Amino acid sequence: MRILVIALSGIGDALMFSPSLVKLAEEFPGARIDALVMYKGVRDIYSNYPQFSWIHYFDFINSPAFYSLKFVLGLRRKYDITINVYPANRKEYNLISWLIGAKRRAAVRYLRRDFVELGFLNNVRVRENDSFHNVKENLLLCEKLSGIVSGPEISLQMIFKDEDIDYARNFLAGQSIRTGDLVIGFHPGCSALKNHDKRRWEKSKFSALARKLIDDHGTKILIFGGNDEEYLKNSIVTEVNSPNVIPVVTANLIQTAAVMRRCNLFVTNDSSLMHVASALKLKIVAIIGPTNKNYIHPWQTDYQIVSLNLECSPCFHYSPKPLNCSRTDLKFKCIKDLSVDRVYEIVSGRIKQIVENSRID
Repeated sequence: MRILVIALSGIGDALMFSPSLVKLAEEFPGARIDALVMYKGVRDIYSNYPQFSWIHYFDFINSPAFYSLKFVLGLRRKYDITINVYPANRKEYNLISWLIGAKRRAAVRYLRRDFVELGFLNNVRVRENDSFHNVKENLLLCEKLSGIVSGPEISLQMIFKDEDIDYARNFLAGQSIRTGDLVIGFHPGCSALKNHDKRRWEKSKFSALARKLIDDHGTKILIFGGNDEEYLKNSIVTEVNSPNVIPVVTANLIQTAAVMRRCNLFVTNDSSLMHVASALKLKIVAIIGPTNKNYIHPWQTDYQIVSLNLECSPCFHYSPKPLNCSRTDLKFKCIKDLSVDRVYEIVSGRIKQIVENSRID
């Protein structure tokens, strides 16, 4: 038995498939399980999973169509099962699975745009449910494949090598972060594809929040983000102008996650690093605007969501369409009207709990 996990939609989505990967390996003992990915961050995470025999990495976004087709056809008839990781509601992903030619092609049946995105090319399906988390959708899909009802839901998986832990230890020591320091991580970014940068809380508000936390609680703030988010990190460092605000510089996502382990609390947009923080079992304050919280809330960790819960929310559903706002008064009011004071109140309350628990311990 040869199974190919097609995880093309993004880092957070790939990470939210990890509980299903554990179940797949249990329910198909002896099967060879490979993955097809197109983001380096996904490759970094998946390369450390023992369940995978091989990771096929190809940059579909920046490659000409001819070379992409040639690469996909090179996988043809090599797998018995393909699984489109939820969410993957794009015709390109369904075509890739179909062209690979596995007899069983698993994917969720979407409530919106399923037919026009060629969902019918798949033949093992479960119906999407807006009240379910992404992790549960993936688990249900794998149950449909195996015919076995899974046991208790498990955590997201993040696996490190010794050199990743060493990197984090050396980085933190170089920044003079000590054992007793109260450290809060910020992720002010998120994917910018399909207009999703509109999900971001404004960087000036992250800066204002950092100032208040430093003044009131003496916290050290680690600012996280990918290579394409350097300007966000550097802008916050410049605006706050405090030695307590530290941009985190790493070579890859695994090193970033290793540094994140030190955070006492993680304040983040709806982003891939929110899911990394979930895998690390960090305490999380998630700032969420247009997204359906049922889909993506931090999984099996201690979290609190800050949201305005407007009558028009959520307005984002899984589709190739760019994120859009239908309001006529203030576009993306759900995130733009979230005040610093409101987020600070939540974060400050969590800090007080952390401090009290440390005294008890």
